Amino acid sequence: MGANSIGKEFVVTCFGESHGRCVGAVIDGCPAGIPLIEEDIQKELDKRLPPNREIISARREKDVVEILSGTYDGFTTGAPICALVWNRQIVSGDYASIRDKPRPGHADYPARIKYSGFNDYRGGGRFSGRITVAFVIAGAVAKKLLDVFGVEVLAYTTAIGEVRLGTTPSLEDVRRKTYGNAVRCPDPDVAEEMKETILRAKKEGDSVGGIVECVAFNLPVGVGEPIFDSLDAEIAKMLFDVPAVKGVEFGAGFEASKLKGSENNDSYVMRNGEIEALTNNAGGILGGLSSGMPLVVRVAVKPTSSISKEQKTVDLSKMEETTIQVHGRHDPCIVPKAVPVVEASVAAVLVDQLIRAGCIPKVLGVEAVGEYYGVKEKD
Repeated sequence: MGANSIGKEFVVTCFGESHGRCVGAVIDGCPAGIPLIEEDIQKELDKRLPPNREIISARREKDVVEILSGTYDGFTTGAPICALVWNRQIVSGDYASIRDKPRPGHADYPARIKYSGFNDYRGGGRFSGRITVAFVIAGAVAKKLLDVFGVEVLAYTTAIGEVRLGTTPSLEDVRRKTYGNAVRCPDPDVAEEMKETILRAKKEGDSVGGIVECVAFNLPVGVGEPIFDSLDAEIAKMLFDVPAVKGVEFGAGFEASKLKGSENNDSYVMRNGEIEALTNNAGGILGGLSSGMPLVVRVAVKPTSSISKEQKTVDLSKMEETTIQVHGRHDPCIVPKAVPVVEASVAAVLVDQLIRAGCIPKVLGVEAVGEYYGVKEKD
């Protein structure tokens, strides 16, 4: 398995570049018998594009998905699923003048050295956030599987710049309100403050970052493959593969370092004949295994590197210092687009781990999906 693939049973391979012909994913190991049509993937891809055009890049790809293989008559066949979207809104001329001037904060310089200048530098090429289309495609397929087994994955914005979501939102608010605003925050009032923060940064020719939180419910106890394929390690790896993610924490995360053991430990109790924990500082994972509590993970997203303010760089063709102003179409904040990507990434890892744990079979018959989707036996 190469560096462009992730997973052991539910294997996701992504392909494409920012200004190439297309971007997409090949998913190998998806069980047969899951109802899957292009609309299932499209509704997830549509979440990548916030409705407020003021806070996003002027490059507005429609991202119309095409499934090329792996389904027949509306069901997965067990064969590799290949799905892609075509890049239509490409303006590569924006990058010609800065080919030899690496943009601060981007992978331009190390990529040029690693590939001896043969890499596609336009829009960041392979290192662009554009490749997260593949993550969302894989996540859309994964979420169809998780639905069957009652596992729900939800992500939302908890911070942009200095604006923070003050209280933990209710599950109902997360479901109903997250995608009701451009910044993907389940609190409409805080969302408005976040939007204003983004617009101020944009007016100044600058950018801001933020935090995305993701929660997963109803995971069976004991999912994970210690030591090196532990559940939190696999999720963290996938999340760090999302461009612009600079930090990942579970549960109390770094705040746990300030607590005593008596404060950080999640004590067990019996409720309605079930074992539960009074708190969830572990974020639903202990020893690399799911604990039965909700999985809680947060990612720190850095400010968009492409800004119009003048910055220092080096002209590699002359090997002398110079300055750069990045023109073109860029998001003043990546966080809103990152929310569905984080959600998709977690979903893909969970499916891989659930298959490995034997919780999801390789072929799903009517007994597994019939009641949930209302499908009839295939002839």
